Amino acid sequence: MSIFAIGDTHLSFSTDKPMDIFGGWTDYVSRLKANWEKLVKEDDTVIIPGDISWAMSLEEAEEDFRFLHNLPGKKIILKGNHDYWWNTRRKMDAFLEEKGFTSIQILHNNAYKVGDYVICGSRGWFYDAQTGHDEKVIAREAARLDFSICEGEKLEGEIIVFLHYPPVMQNESCEEIMNVLRSHGIKRCFYGHLHGGSCLYAVQESVEGVKFSLVSADFLEFCPRIIEKF
Repeated sequence: MSIFAIGDTHLSFSTDKPMDIFGGWTDYVSRLKANWEKLVKEDDTVIIPGDISWAMSLEEAEEDFRFLHNLPGKKIILKGNHDYWWNTRRKMDAFLEEKGFTSIQILHNNAYKVGDYVICGSRGWFYDAQTGHDEKVIAREAARLDFSICEGEKLEGEIIVFLHYPPVMQNESCEEIMNVLRSHGIKRCFYGHLHGGSCLYAVQESVEGVKFSLVSADFLEFCPRIIEKF
């Protein structure tokens, strides 16, 4: 079994949001599908840290979820800034069950044990946000991440954290998120959100004992990245 990660799939089977207008995104859905099917087996797990679908509602996202469900492996997904379909955990779980999308699980105020590893995470927020509203969002996201990790610590195993927003960028960082990572002794954190030229500024190294890695889809050339094999 293996754990993979790839973020920012930006699927739009039921919406008019063609990502291939951006550089590097040409024919990205078929590329993602071919790479996924080549690498991922049915007993593997793939983490998708946000920006799953451009849909505005769960109903509109159905075809995007069907596409993911039909790919090999179990998928654990969390919220990104463009996941406008995101709803309460209860409604999302009920929707996935009703549609038979049994290979997809929601990471939101919880944690999952995968082999000897524990998957935790939250959306996060802008590392340089400064408004009063942003401060409230950051505090809430930090609390959600802390809760997820606390739940993960009950499952025993190395905790691997996934965020949508990068908590560090060059010489700047989101201290509220970093404080949570430090306080729990997290060693690895994967994130998405960055595309195109922004990837040049992504932190891909250890900062204060935490190894950060970017896994947005275009950065990975739409090829899921293996994180662990066991």
